[in-house]
Amino acid sequence: MKTVVLRWNKISLVKRIFAGIIIGIILALSVPKAAGIAIFGTLFISALKAVAPILVLLLVMSAIANHKKGRQTNMKTIITLYGVSTFLAGVIAVGASFIFPVRLSLVTDAVELTPPGSIVEVLNKLLFQIVDNPINALLKANYIGILAWAILLGLALKGANDHTKSMLTHFSDAVSQIVKWVIQLAPFGIMGLVFDSITTNGLSSLLNYGKLLLVLIGCMLFIALAVNPLIVYLNTRENPYPLVLSCLKESGITAFFTRSSAANIPINMRLCEKLKLDPNTYSVSIPLGATINMAGAAVTISVLTLAAVHTLGIPVDFSTAVILSVLSAISAAGASGVAGGSLLLIPLACSLFGISNDIAMQVVGVGFIIGVLQDSFETALNSSSDVLFTATAEYAKKRKEGNSASVSA
Repeated sequence: MKTVVLRWNKISLVKRIFAGIIIGIILALSVPKAAGIAIFGTLFISALKAVAPILVLLLVMSAIANHKKGRQTNMKTIITLYGVSTFLAGVIAVGASFIFPVRLSLVTDAVELTPPGSIVEVLNKLLFQIVDNPINALLKANYIGILAWAILLGLALKGANDHTKSMLTHFSDAVSQIVKWVIQLAPFGIMGLVFDSITTNGLSSLLNYGKLLLVLIGCMLFIALAVNPLIVYLNTRENPYPLVLSCLKESGITAFFTRSSAANIPINMRLCEKLKLDPNTYSVSIPLGATINMAGAAVTISVLTLAAVHTLGIPVDFSTAVILSVLSAISAAGASGVAGGSLLLIPLACSLFGISNDIAMQVVGVGFIIGVLQDSFETALNSSSDVLFTATAEYAKKRKEGNSASVSA
């Protein structure tokens, strides 16, 4: 048994995950009533969600407490890249919705959820998350609150003795090791998630929304394979696709099936370590990206809102379309890092066109119907680009330092 485990672990994790996908499909088609298989997926996501908050808290605390004076991070560049990507996603989604207008058959049973009433409410929520009780932030996986407390505690511990800092580092390393153990179980977790997705949802329910899905997924693929690579190239002046494809393969695949940016934080941390990025930067940028880097959410909000607009025959001028692009980008930053988080922001965008909350919530209902694919692609785009832009900022910095050294020489 030990030999089998060692040989299994020597196989690339991505190859093992693909094997899990294939086995999940085979089991779903051959033994669809074996519901117990789905528990592997539930356990995997639960394990990731359990370890991610404490991982973020300890990593950020340790990085800041041990930060040497004069050592630069790339957070300003990364946040700018997050913002630019999310805004461009909104613009592209608006443009695609005008080129390929979609009309909906609205569902009659509105979803029993309470959406935010205004952009101010979304921003207020973010502000109150910052001052959340630390225990509550950990329990509810409020990463904005966790980051705030981790930064404050890290700053407070900068003056601590070396023994305290060393102990903090050891705790951080211990949790990181637990994360590695959990990630090794990814193939089994993905197998359970694939089995559950196919047996529970199937694909027949999505056929009526084929055109809507094509616009949504088409926009997300265009951003992942054209817009983001362009952003990377403009910053690094190197071929962006090796990095882009690596992020999609090693982060996007797991995010596709977990459908949670928060659950994918440990996966992204591991990928950043593999890419040999600065832990002082990625320990902050990855959990922050899971909250505010939401290009996929901007696409979902814009496309579904304009689908409602086209369905109701509401005319849209250029200025309103621009406002929608900005609103979807800002709203997307307030989207929760869990499955379906962007859908609740659709009523906010619909209000821009005077669409009633009753109709807007029917659009949300459509979103939940197609969520098995829409949310999977959305999360894959969001989460993989967290690593992509963290790496881009670091590579751009090294390029500038290299150019400066050449000029000096």
